[in-house]
Amino acid sequence: MTAQHTLAMIKPDGVRKRLVGEIIGRYEKAGLQVATMKMFHMTKREAESFYKVHSDKSFFDSLTDFMSSGPIIALVLRGENAISKNRELMGATNPKEAVEGTIRKAFASDIEKNIVHGSDAPETAEKEIRFFFSDLDILRSNP
Repeated sequence: MTAQHTLAMIKPDGVRKRLVGEIIGRYEKAGLQVATMKMFHMTKREAESFYKVHSDKSFFDSLTDFMSSGPIIALVLRGENAISKNRELMGATNPKEAVEGTIRKAFASDIEKNIVHGSDAPETAEKEIRFFFSDLDILRSNP
């Protein structure tokens, strides 16, 4: 099987709580490689564009307010089954439902301020990666 790429994001609450190193360490311990990363402060408009799939949901405005409230860390993770592995590491969207040992169970305060984001499918990963990074930014093989 070939390596897969996925987008991971440490949300403003994770950055504010100074969890960046802890979270990246969890990705690496799980066998995922950081192919690229950068700190970025989304504007409200950029957050609305990134989360436009949820534009018809009741939580859209509060989500985009939150996501534009402070810097995020956008990462591309690389590895075997990177998408499913990252989803497993994150845990359920609602931290109350997340499995013990997952990032959200350990650090999230509620369903919206849930520390991390991760792509849910190969097509989504490609689209989300393109939102933050160009091909030149992404390490495509082991260093």
